[in-house]
Amino acid sequence: MRKPNLLTGPTAFVTGLAVSAAARAQEAAQTLDIVGRPHAGGTGFQPAATSLAVDQQWLDHLLLWLCIGVVALVMVLLAVVILRFNARSNPKPSTFTHNTPLEITWTLIPVLILVVLAVFSLPVLFKQQTIPEADVTIKVTGNQWYWSYEYPDAGFGYDSYLIGHPATLGDEDAGAVPYVLNDAMVKRLERSGYTKDEFLLATDTAVVVPVGKKVVMLVTGSDVIHSWTVPAFAVKQDAVPGRTARLWFKPDREGVFFGQCSELCGKDHAFMPITVKVVSQAVYDQWLAASKAAGGYTEPAVQIAAAN
Repeated sequence: MRKPNLLTGPTAFVTGLAVSAAARAQEAAQTLDIVGRPHAGGTGFQPAATSLAVDQQWLDHLLLWLCIGVVALVMVLLAVVILRFNARSNPKPSTFTHNTPLEITWTLIPVLILVVLAVFSLPVLFKQQTIPEADVTIKVTGNQWYWSYEYPDAGFGYDSYLIGHPATLGDEDAGAVPYVLNDAMVKRLERSGYTKDEFLLATDTAVVVPVGKKVVMLVTGSDVIHSWTVPAFAVKQDAVPGRTARLWFKPDREGVFFGQCSELCGKDHAFMPITVKVVSQAVYDQWLAASKAAGGYTEPAVQIAAAN
């Protein structure tokens, strides 16, 4: 749980400067769309927001057509066998034991399919697994059941809870029941700029990164295995206690993106979402300076666009 931060003296003065900077930044707040906003009957991928996601979605579509071709071929062959070699059409069955040309054919076709898979999938895999030099480095730690983020180059960190977790509810949220969507919870969501449609997706704090920059995440766990996953970025990395893994992405559009812990980690696994806010470089610089001065998370100068 969070510990209260009691500031006095010079520290309070620095914090006051940070708050003032945040207030000035808010005057020129940037409006962000929620990318991949959930809607009734929605299917398919979230809109791709990185080159990794573009490549992986293209590969998925290629594999889908390949699978359709294989299924169609098998169905045609089954139909030929059923119609041509049934007992009525072929009352005297053949007695041969093997057919070398046919066996070569049905061996070479799967080999060719595997070669096609390798040619197109391995470059996508290597691109994902080759970690570039970072413009922004963030350490993320999975906990039961929230995320902790650190910006080591800036020297601050913070926790991120589902809006609706007891840690996110205060005296002003009278009537709110943890993890239950009622009128009081809707007001709590709206106070952070969200609507009831983002319940179980939105968090009280977010990962803030600049658009067009390479972000490297150092991923670990503090208790059990978690998994940091953001579909629109095509990134998913297990957070294993005692190990530090890496992932990277370069967002090519601004917006608010949601993800989830994707490794079963206990009874509140379903209440462990991820929020990423991709902002302009100017807004990011303001946010980083304010958060660094405050020694923790401050709200970036952004507003969340209403659903169309």
